[in-house]
Formats: sequence, C-alpha cells, structure tokens
Amino acid sequence: MDRKLANLCSSRPASQSDSAHISPTDSTFISPEELQLIEKALKWPAPPTSVTAVDQATNAYTSSYILQNPRKSYSVGDNITVVITARDGLNNSKAYGGDFFQAKLFNAKLKASVYGEVVDHHNGTYTATFKLLWEGHANVSIRLIHSSEAVEVLLRHRERDPDKVFFTGVFRRLDRQEKVVCNAQRSERLLKASQCCCEYKNPITGESWICRKPSRLPCSAWVDHGMGGYQARLSKLESTLLHSKYTNKNLPGEDITVNVSRRDLDSGMNVKCVPGLDTPSPAGFYLHDNWTSLMCHTQSFRTANQTVACLKDKQVLMMGDSTLRQWYEYLLKTVPTLKQLNLYTSAKSGPFEAVDTGNNIRLVWRAHGLPIRTSLTPRADLHYIASEVAALAGGQHSVVVFTIWAHFTTFPLATYLKRLAGIRRAVQALLQRAPQTLVLIKSANTGYKDIYGSDWLSWQLDWALRMMFRELPVVIIDVWQMTSCHYSPDDIHPSQEVIKNEVDLLLSFVCPR
Repeated sequence: MDRKLANLCSSRPASQSDSAHISPTDSTFISPEELQLIEKALKWPAPPTSVTAVDQATNAYTSSYILQNPRKSYSVGDNITVVITARDGLNNSKAYGGDFFQAKLFNAKLKASVYGEVVDHHNGTYTATFKLLWEGHANVSIRLIHSSEAVEVLLRHRERDPDKVFFTGVFRRLDRQEKVVCNAQRSERLLKASQCCCEYKNPITGESWICRKPSRLPCSAWVDHGMGGYQARLSKLESTLLHSKYTNKNLPGEDITVNVSRRDLDSGMNVKCVPGLDTPSPAGFYLHDNWTSLMCHTQSFRTANQTVACLKDKQVLMMGDSTLRQWYEYLLKTVPTLKQLNLYTSAKSGPFEAVDTGNNIRLVWRAHGLPIRTSLTPRADLHYIASEVAALAGGQHSVVVFTIWAHFTTFPLATYLKRLAGIRRAVQALLQRAPQTLVLIKSANTGYKDIYGSDWLSWQLDWALRMMFRELPVVIIDVWQMTSCHYSPDDIHPSQEVIKNEVDLLLSFVCPR
C-alpha cells in the first residue's frame, strides 16, 4: 500500500476481521481485483464477542495516554509519540483493538494545531505520532470518537439497513399529485407497495433510482425530489453505545506539554502545487489560524484582487454537497465582482451560478445528484456528477471540483463504489480529450457523530475514494486533517476560518507558483 493511502486514517488497523462483501456484478466499472483491494483496506477489527452492557465497551473516561520516552528538549521537526491505553467502563484494560480515535497537537494561544496519526496495535493499545511544527509549547489531545463496539454497530447497520434514511418523490400531472417513498435501491418500505416500482436508470453509469409506483399516475410524472425521514432501527444497547455520552470524548491523560525550540524546517515550499502529489502525514499545520501545507507551495489569498487574478478566464464547475457549497458561498462573499444570477432554484440544492464579466470568470455550484437529503427540489435540477463531466469540453480554462460522501454514509459501501466508478470513468474520458483540465476532489471532513453519518463512516468512504482515484492526475484537497485538528467546534459545516484555508488550498492549485 502506498504512502498516500497509508496516511489517511485516524486509527488504522493492520490486521482486520471480515466486513460485508461487495459483489463485482453490483459494482459497475470496478474489477474483481480492485474490489478485493478496497475490501481489504476497509476491513476493521471487530470485538471477539458481542457485549451485553455498555460498561463492557471502551470508555473514554477510564482510558488514558502517556508520552513515550519523554525528553528535556525538542526542536521544530522532531516527532513525539503518545501511547494510548483503552479500558472499558469498569476500568479493565482492553485486549483487542478497533476503537476509532482522533488525535491532535495544539497551542490555543498561537491558534496552532496539527493532526496526529494513530496506529492500532490490536491489543488494546494505540500509538499517536505527532510532528512538532511550531516554536513554543504544544499540548496533546486524544479523542475517542467511537468504541470498537460502536463501530461494529455502524458497520452492521450500514450494510444491512440502507432504508434508515428514505426520500420522497412528488408525481404531478395537471391537477393531480401524489407523494411516494423513493430510495437508491429496492428497500423494505418500497417492497411493501402492492405495485413496485418506478425505476429510473442513469444513462451514463447505469445506476438506478427507485420510487414506489403512484396509484393513479404514471412513472413519467415524477417531477420533484425531497428528504423523507430518518428511521434507524437500533436496539437500546446500540443506541447507548452511540449516545453522545460515549461519543467524541477527550481522554484524560498526562498533562502533556512539550516545549519546542526553533529550527528551520523544509515545509514543501519548493514543490509546485500540481495534480498527482501524494498526501503526507501530516499534510500541513495551523499557525495563527493559517494553514501551511507540507505537500506543496500554497499561497494565502488575502484580498479579492488576488483571488480574481487567480480565477481570471476560468470556468469553475463545483459539484457536491453543502460542504462544497460553502466554498462557493465563501468566494461569492469575498469577491465583490462576482455577481450571482437569479436562476430561481432551490436555496439548498441549486444550481447556482455567479459571473464576473470583466474578468471572464464563471462559477457554478450544483448538488451531486441523488441521493441527497434536501428540501423539495425539481428532479430536473439534480444532475449526476458523471453526467455533467461527460458533457464538459474541458481545457486549460476549465476547473472541475467535486466532493461526494456525506449523503452516502447510510448506504452499503457497494452503492457508493458504483457512484465513484461512474465518476472515475467520466473523469478519465475528460482528461483524455482535454488533458489541460484541472480536476480537484475535496475529501470528506469530520463532523458527523451518529448512526446516520459518523466520522467512521465518512472515513471509510474517503479511504475508498482516494484508492479509486489514486492513479489519475487529479488533486485531492485533504480537508480531513484540516477539520479534525482545528480548534473550532466539530461541525459537518466547518467554520469560516477553516473554509478560508480550504479555498486558499484550492486556489493554490488553480494558479500555482
């Protein structure tokens, strides 16, 4: 496994138990060999036996950590290692791994922080490694996002209960209207219908969207899509394992503070920001709320004029969820010459378009298509990413940005892989006909913490995405590390300080120097 993949996880297991199998016949454009590689990479160690009480699960309040081999002095560029010991609610040491930790090093006064890579040793202990990247003191923070027992719940329900989020379709013809249940695959709720179903296939990828057949209207009368509801079927113990009392909690440990003396550090400043770069671990760090990349020579776009100069003569197509819509909204807010057109579209799902005619800039954001949890939206406005990319001429003035993960956390992994495979084939074709096109992928970010969108579920999808696109000359904008180590409250929609740094990273690839 290459370095780029090995650095993606928060707590990466080295040997793992079985997870749900993905059938090659269900995963268009994915070879059996690639499926096997993805399955192997995403397997996660499961508890040897099922717990019967929450006290038997890993508990953040009884677990702890200590600094390994402490020294009197440290310099910028040194590494430190912290040993984490997992214990259950009865203070018994755990004998197996599988817990999902996140780690960071920080200095609140300097608004400095960096991601720490956690390694699972499969015996109840873990090590978190940090690189010292600023002068001054640095404090350690270890969070238990989910116990191994909670991760088992997430995995089981992801694969066996795709119906826990459902959607609605509005069918309309003349003065008659019906609302029915829809989803990405045939599900329990759909099959309850006496007449099932209306199936709509994407011509580019072959993926299906399925709605319960209306009683008095034809399938061709489908006009609107919207969120239906949440209906996870959790036992009392499963709900407790995922309760906020046990989720995303800081571990007590030594009051670890290391003092770091100055030393010049090669931070990747001589590397040009171009497609195909590996993501190091750490990928960068915050200091005074500014992100310094350790991957390439990034820039800070402090004024609207700098941003406009970078985007001049560019057509930027953004496709994804609301975390990418934040990038569009940030650019619209910070560049006064960008004027949004009133397309009379959904306030959540768009599409949106803004132009700067004086500088020949066109900026578009649109939702990535079904499935998407949103307010009622015209079906015709929800385009698949693969379809948009297939219709794009591309070229040196075209920038394509997409993200896709947050709305797939409730579905079996195979559903997500099929979507990625279709996008990948469309991107390959785009880069073959127009190799000067810049394609960037925004990674998943942290913020979800429940059965419908846990960070662990997001991490799994992010890992799969990076594996599937690792051979293409595209850019992965790693925002996982940027969101997991920042001081702002954990939120699926990161703070403006984080968004600014994410957009600066994007622009550094659009106009590298």
